[in-house]
Amino acid sequence: MEKNHRQLDLLSPSRLAKPKQTSRMNVFRRKSVTQLQAEALTDTRLKRALGATNLTALGIGAIIGTGIFVLTGTVAAQNAGPAVILSFVLAGVASIFAALCYSEFASLVPMAGSAYTYGYATLGELFAWIIGWDLVLEYALGAVTVSIGWSGYVVSFLHDIGIHIPAQISAARGTLITLADGTQVTAIFNLPAVIIIAIVTLLLVIGIRESATVNNVIVFVKVAVVLLFIVGAAHAVNPANWHPFIPPSTGTRGHFGWSGVMQGAGIVFFAYIGFDAVSTAAQEAKNPQRDMPISIIGSLLVCTVLYIAVSAVATGIVPYLQLDVPDPIAVAADHAGVGWMASLIKLGAIAGLSSVILVMLLGQSRIFFTMADDGLLPKFVSRIHPKFRTPYITTIATGIVVACFAAVFTVREAGSLVSIGTLLAFVIVSIGVLVLRLREPELPRTFKTPAVWFVAPMGALSALALMISLPWLTWERLIYWFAFGIVIYFGYSVYNSKLGPRKIPGETAWSRALKIAGVIWIVFGSLGSILWLARYRMDYIPGPLGIVIGAAGFVLAWSLGALLNLVAQVSDHTHARHLMMETPGESGK
Repeated sequence: MEKNHRQLDLLSPSRLAKPKQTSRMNVFRRKSVTQLQAEALTDTRLKRALGATNLTALGIGAIIGTGIFVLTGTVAAQNAGPAVILSFVLAGVASIFAALCYSEFASLVPMAGSAYTYGYATLGELFAWIIGWDLVLEYALGAVTVSIGWSGYVVSFLHDIGIHIPAQISAARGTLITLADGTQVTAIFNLPAVIIIAIVTLLLVIGIRESATVNNVIVFVKVAVVLLFIVGAAHAVNPANWHPFIPPSTGTRGHFGWSGVMQGAGIVFFAYIGFDAVSTAAQEAKNPQRDMPISIIGSLLVCTVLYIAVSAVATGIVPYLQLDVPDPIAVAADHAGVGWMASLIKLGAIAGLSSVILVMLLGQSRIFFTMADDGLLPKFVSRIHPKFRTPYITTIATGIVVACFAAVFTVREAGSLVSIGTLLAFVIVSIGVLVLRLREPELPRTFKTPAVWFVAPMGALSALALMISLPWLTWERLIYWFAFGIVIYFGYSVYNSKLGPRKIPGETAWSRALKIAGVIWIVFGSLGSILWLARYRMDYIPGPLGIVIGAAGFVLAWSLGALLNLVAQVSDHTHARHLMMETPGESGK
């Protein structure tokens, strides 16, 4: 009791560092860790009702989805062959390193918000923005990927019961589909994926609440389906299908060989996304300091074992080249001669994937809601529906965008983008743990990342290695995404943040426009130079001249951007002096 009184005293409002608003544009301004801890102790809006078992079930429920039901087949067929097993192991190791870092943050700052909140408290606002913008890739495109997998299983299940969905409206635009009679048709868009996104979006707007008990039931169904497949189909495994375990490289980077195993690890890493959903429930945990690390690490270990077993059985039953389908586990069950099980697997996958879509869209809308609440996005984004008490504007907008992408993307394209976005968040969180250890070593930590000076760097390096192994097209899309995000931050968020200044002395609309123009010039000029050096140079001007042109583009972009910013700063300074001269009485005070 005395210890608790001391802790509350240390975190009392009079002892807390209040956020300071200054006239300087400090993009590394931070929220106070002690203030967040005090809020966690005093904020009783959310009931602390979740124990370690419920939290672990939450993690398993969020993790098991498209990764096990869909990506197992595509990665085996296109990247690693039977060695997709190794891809899951490597991705699992990278996830464990990151999970230990997440565990320290979740026990230190037991608040909703996950990596976004941790980044704001440790690395500053710019990094928090990067993580928040990055989480859009995880949640929104995660929902895209899962909805595509949901579509494949629904079409297959309906076919089993005699209902046929036209192939033209059940796959990504441009996909060639071979029909039963051998003819091929080109898909126009993925209607089932759009329908499930619309249904889930409507439910979220109305205000659906999933209790821990309901989640436990869903997890039980998911795990039962997975175990049913492992046990029921194991008799049909043919060890010959595992040879060669790592097929020889085809000469294309990432297509079999060790490069294929690594690229496969980067893609199936998507299968482990979800343990951060546990950290978002920290504010509802009975004992977050103890239970958060147990549930985060425990859910990862359980899912890693299940993934390895499923991928081993699937590639042992069906030759890996035949698994490049939206529903590989159902296909493996069909090959195993257990038709009754195939229907159960499809039904279980449909139910499980539906809940993952709901969690992804829920998380996405809440991330936007939190960022808007901090002033980094327009205030209307966080507007609450007067009747349903949900952030309906951001929920509907997210649903529309996700449905559009789900209609035309393939599961592989969406999955790669989700993986690289989440891996980048893991890099930042791993670095953030070290930064906080150095910056605030005196903070009381009930859970400390073991061997932090090994685990945290390995977490960052392993995540970075998986990012590097992903295709260049994925990197290119990530660069586009962040270029757009940086422009939004420096054009809007930096000026409207609750931690920022209310007004910059001397700033006018003209000078602000110059600053924004400078940022745009720097961002997109640098983007053009990167794309030229990495992609187009060898096609048009190979050799030293092409490198010089790319380097000159960088110099020109930064020089002109800096010049525009300098002109704007001089204008602010001059205007501020004029204002002071016009009001000598105020300046005298």
